[in-house]
Order: sequence, then structure tokens, then C-alpha cells
Amino acid sequence: MTGVESPAYVPGHGLLAGRTAVVTAAAGAGIGGATARRFLEEGARVLLSDAHVRRLEEYEAELRGQFPGAVTAVACDVTDETQVTALFDTAVQEHGRLDVVVNNAGLGGTCALVDMTDEQWSRVLDVTLGGTFRCVRAALRRMRGTGGVIVNNASVLGWRAQAGQAHYAAAKAGVMALTRCAAVEAAAYGVRVNAVAPSLAIHPHLAKVTSPDLLAELTAREAFGRYAEPWEVANAIVFLASGYSSYLTGEVVSVSSQHA
Repeated sequence: MTGVESPAYVPGHGLLAGRTAVVTAAAGAGIGGATARRFLEEGARVLLSDAHVRRLEEYEAELRGQFPGAVTAVACDVTDETQVTALFDTAVQEHGRLDVVVNNAGLGGTCALVDMTDEQWSRVLDVTLGGTFRCVRAALRRMRGTGGVIVNNASVLGWRAQAGQAHYAAAKAGVMALTRCAAVEAAAYGVRVNAVAPSLAIHPHLAKVTSPDLLAELTAREAFGRYAEPWEVANAIVFLASGYSSYLTGEVVSVSSQHA
């Protein structure tokens, strides 16, 4: 299959002007970094977070040069409740309120189920599902009186199967279920909770840990014959964070051209 070329980058339209957002796993590469940039281009103030301190500081410096006064960063391991609390407290202290939270932190890996250790299973579940739970809980505690929007990053593997991905698929299916349940509870607070489910969005760090054969196989499943650019997933997150999705809650939006 011949791949369709990536589309032109879409400029910002002020969809998030005046809002304050927290984006986890946003140290430059991938969907989190792309989302932080897109939010800034749409007029938001953004608090970046990631467990990788060096990469986080480098990306913060890069974005501050382009969006002065609109970017701060706090290192956070989403498996540590103390660090999660500090992250969300900082957002409120520095900006007075919290409008949008994007829970992007996740951990993958490939391992056959028969060979998977308890530690491998637990680590992926703790980062991907447990981390999303901790951040959703922290966000709701601070949004109860003001309203807001939460967007979680799931995956098409929450619906579909792939060999070697039992832990990751289970975690992402859990993120989908958490999203739906949180949305029902959060509606009373004026908070919307949705998720995106990308299929294949490649960035340099992911490419390093994925074999060329697997990348080719996964890409061939996409109707466009190419993987998504991280900013294409970020565009869907912008939509869910903006007023254009004001009646959507508890939804999981597939960002995919996958046909098999």
C-alpha cells in the first residue's frame, strides 16, 4: 500500500484561550508533547509534567522561548501519590484554577503472556491505569467547585487484540472504563471526562523500541497507509478540551484509520 502523505499542520484558532491545562508525559516526544504545544497554540497556559526530568526541562525551555509566560513544568511520577498531589497543587497555586487535564502517561512493552512476570504486569498497569486514576481523582477534587475538562489517553488496543500486549491492552481497556465511570460522577460537578484511542502514532522514542517489521505490519493495517503524526492525535484532544465538545462526556474517540 502506498501511504497517503501527512496533511499540513493546522494553525491555532484560540479554542483554549485563557484556560489553564496540565498535561502529563509531555517531555517533548509523542502525543503529550504535541498536545502541550497545540494547547499553547490555542491560547492556553500549560503546566508540563513528566517523570523524565532532563527531557522535561529541555522541552520547557524550548516552549518558553516560543510562548513566554505561558509555560511551567513540574516533574511527576504518576505512580507516586505525593508527586501527583504536588503537581495539581502547583497548577492551582500558580494559575488560580485548573480548567483542563490531559492524562497521557502510559507504559508499554511487548511480552508473551506465558512469559510475563508479575512485575511486568503490575508496572504497566500501575503507570497506565493507576496513574490515570490518580490524576483523574486529583483533578476532580480540584474541579468540583469550578468545572473543567479531563481527557485521558486510551488506545484502540482497549477494544482490539495484539499478541504480546495483554498488560497494555488490559490497562487501556481499564482507562476506557474509568473514563466512563468518572464521567457519570463528574457530571454533577460540571466536569466532562472523555478519552482518545489512537491506533498508531509514532515518535522517535517509540520507534527506538519497536522493530521495523512490527512497525511495517502495524502501518499496513492503517487505511491511509501511514501512521498518525502525534499532533493529529493532539488535535482530537484539543477538540475534546474545547467548547466544541460541550455535550460529550464518557466518550472514547478513536483516532485511527485502522481497518483490521
